[in-house]
Amino acid sequence: MSVTGRVRCWYEGRGERARYREQVRAGRRAGEEQDDVGPAPSGFTLLPWLLMGMGSFSNLFQGETPNPWVGGLGLLTFNSLYIYVVFRAFDPRARTAASTRGALVLMGAVTCGLALGYGGNWLNFFPLLGLAVGTVARGRWLGRAGVALALLGGATAVVREDWKDAVSVAYGTLLSTLVTAAILSLSQAVRELRAAREELARRAVEEERLRFSRDLHDLLGHTLSVVVVKAEAARRLAPRDLDAALAQVTDIEAVGRQALTEIREAVTGYREGSLPAELDRARSALRAADVEPVLSQSGPPLAPQTAALLGWVVREAVTNVVRHSGARRCEIAVAGDGDRVRLTVTDDGRGGGGSADGGGACGTGLTGLRERLAAAGGSLTAGAGTHGGFTVTAELPADGPPTVPHDPSRTVPHDPSGTPSRTAPHDPSRTDSGGLPAAAAPVGPSGPTLSP
Repeated sequence: MSVTGRVRCWYEGRGERARYREQVRAGRRAGEEQDDVGPAPSGFTLLPWLLMGMGSFSNLFQGETPNPWVGGLGLLTFNSLYIYVVFRAFDPRARTAASTRGALVLMGAVTCGLALGYGGNWLNFFPLLGLAVGTVARGRWLGRAGVALALLGGATAVVREDWKDAVSVAYGTLLSTLVTAAILSLSQAVRELRAAREELARRAVEEERLRFSRDLHDLLGHTLSVVVVKAEAARRLAPRDLDAALAQVTDIEAVGRQALTEIREAVTGYREGSLPAELDRARSALRAADVEPVLSQSGPPLAPQTAALLGWVVREAVTNVVRHSGARRCEIAVAGDGDRVRLTVTDDGRGGGGSADGGGACGTGLTGLRERLAAAGGSLTAGAGTHGGFTVTAELPADGPPTVPHDPSRTVPHDPSGTPSRTAPHDPSRTDSGGLPAAAAPVGPSGPTLSP
């Protein structure tokens, strides 16, 4: 390899290691768990194995080798070819080039010549030759090359030394060839799988963004078109027919409120976490707080609405355990019998006063959870456990909240042109200040935590 090529490989290897260290530091700053696969292997990874030839180098300097100039030239040639091959082995095109294979054949000839001429420590060049072959050979040629090298090394050792040395040289040569190839192949496969996983995650995020933007377009496209048409009609009617203009304004208000409700429901569903995800977060949070988590789940699959509500209960109850209970153990059990599903969160902490059924003071987080479950046809109770600690119990229908009957008076009828017509006056008592039914008001993660 030319000096320019070696310098280029050195810079590429240094850049790869620098990028890997930067990725690790960035992941740690972001609090992400890193798969520590290390930097990509390169020719520098295999250079330390040249120390196996130090015995031969020592023989040269101590004058134990006849014709030291020949031995020194052979040693320099072998090391140069080794470096040339192992650096080209990590370039897919250079690895299969004829020049790389020719360098391996020349290494084999030099190795056989040095081993037959000197024996002893010079036989260690056969395992080094096997290591170089293992970086280049792939597929069905790997096993054949490894066996051929092992037989060649063993035969050379028999001629120069004895059978004991032959077995050691043959075994070391075969092992270095196969293990080197296996490790490099496994490292390449791990990196390809990691790159594929990152690509799949990136595509999943892009597809989810596309889906959500498409949903918002479907929700708002027609609604905003209707609002614009109604506003133009109200502007034209206002100078000559005020009552008709007010009717159009009333339609705009009804359409806007309905759109607001649909958007809030869509965004709430988009941000809601599933029950398995909340259970995983609860396990992690409890372990971080030195609380032993004991989780169990049985029964049929739950409806999405039921699972989402139980996920909120798990989050609030576990927050209470971590912050206030001083517990050492927390049990979370989900059990369903087909009609109803029950979630129980029990700890062995200090306990507390109050319950969800009216006995004592309740925290605002607990009250909000009770109202949400009641609106979905369920119930929530919380209070001191029978054996100490604190217990939160939630029950819900397994098939989801009951369906609210359709109220025709709340519908925005359409005229033949496809635009809404006048609807009944808005009833403030039926919605909250934002037009969203109170039972459907989302409770976000920033809401109050559960306190006993």
